[in-house]
Amino acid sequence: MFNLRIRYLSFFFGLITILSFFNVVYSYYLNLYLNLNTYYISLFSSLLVALIFYRFEKKQMKISIFDKILTVFFGYVTIPLILSLPFYFSIYNLSFLNSFFESISGFTSTGFTIFENIRHIDQSLILWRSSIQWIGGLYFLFSIIYLIDIYDNSFKKSLTNYLSFNSSEILKQSTKIFLLYSGLTLLIFIILNLISIRSFDSLNLAFSIISSGGFLPTNELSNILKNNTQIIVFSLLLLFSYFSIFFSYNLLFIKKKNINFFYEDLHLIFFYLIIVTIFFLFFSFNNEFSVNLLSLSSSMSNIGFSLGYDQSNLNFVYLILVIIGGSFFSTSSGLRFIKIYSLFKYSINQILSFSRPKSIFMNKLIFTEINFDFKEINKYFLTIIIFIISLFTLSILLSLNQIQFESAFKLSILTIMNTVNSSSYGLSEFNFYNLNYFTKYCLILFMIIGRIELLTIMIIVKKFLFKD
Repeated sequence: MFNLRIRYLSFFFGLITILSFFNVVYSYYLNLYLNLNTYYISLFSSLLVALIFYRFEKKQMKISIFDKILTVFFGYVTIPLILSLPFYFSIYNLSFLNSFFESISGFTSTGFTIFENIRHIDQSLILWRSSIQWIGGLYFLFSIIYLIDIYDNSFKKSLTNYLSFNSSEILKQSTKIFLLYSGLTLLIFIILNLISIRSFDSLNLAFSIISSGGFLPTNELSNILKNNTQIIVFSLLLLFSYFSIFFSYNLLFIKKKNINFFYEDLHLIFFYLIIVTIFFLFFSFNNEFSVNLLSLSSSMSNIGFSLGYDQSNLNFVYLILVIIGGSFFSTSSGLRFIKIYSLFKYSINQILSFSRPKSIFMNKLIFTEINFDFKEINKYFLTIIIFIISLFTLSILLSLNQIQFESAFKLSILTIMNTVNSSSYGLSEFNFYNLNYFTKYCLILFMIIGRIELLTIMIIVKKFLFKD
């Protein structure tokens, strides 16, 4: 019998209750009564589930990491069920599967949508879509803290000096995350307003940016961003979901600067500047640099927004950047740059050790005194293997359902990396509404797999296939 910690999930059902209430108020304030009753349904449903989960959990003295992973996975299934209710009971006659697909896509911060024309959607439902992303991004960050024991010590050191997380330390870090996440959302909203983007669009975009989500409040981003200043500022704001959620906090509030708290973000800054410089020098002849900058920032932060320009010659490059991803403690997905860099450096050192056996090669990350050991390299390697297996499995499944292999391959990358389809990847016209049931269920499953971190898949497989 699995020991799910459903009390952990009750907090997020409580958040859904609060956001449902805000949508009710918003609907009354702007006289948007078409879908008003749907938010009452989600409000009372989420409140009931939150109370049940909080009240009736069986107390367990100890919970295994396997049970924690199942708890997180259970949340990725049950929370979107409640979030899908306003879609299902709306005036748009959506099937339950389409409603669930939309909510899963938002909650995992992927951004695939079954709506063909956003302009025809009620404003309150557009705001609900964005709110789903915001809750999903927060759930992802909380889940990292909840599953912190499966990660290596260097990641823990970038978060806290405590290597062993007790309940008080988890509560402290979770509270810090909630305040930072909410504060950064407000900051992004204010900056977007300052560059003359209307408040409704600014609020929805702030929810999408901080959560690394892909939902837009309109059909095209070009309908919102009108000039180069807006494009450049927006591109830089996308980096909030590229760097660690703790980066700004550590810069401002830590008096004794410890390099361990910044080592990953320093690597990411260096990587970002190199990529931007290369694009500025070699890939900015046919398009304005601001267009490339937006696609770069969007891909590296796993958001996926673009301005609709034809960039077919750069599709593969952007997909590579999507796979690499951003910071471990950010809302972005991807394999994580620091893992790929560590694995690459370790591999080079191993190769050189055969050609120069008398030399000593240090497996030390630049900007820090941290060394990575062989056990962690094994984890990184297994993560990449699991990604490749997942990628080709989903690509084959999509191809068998009459999707061209190139599109299936691109869509598989975006699904596992939780990045929205756009013109940057040559998939802006892809229609999710007309997909068959099996294909939608496959995409739902792999969107969740991509969000719970590929390393956890290995732990689940080990639990069932190998005995200690």
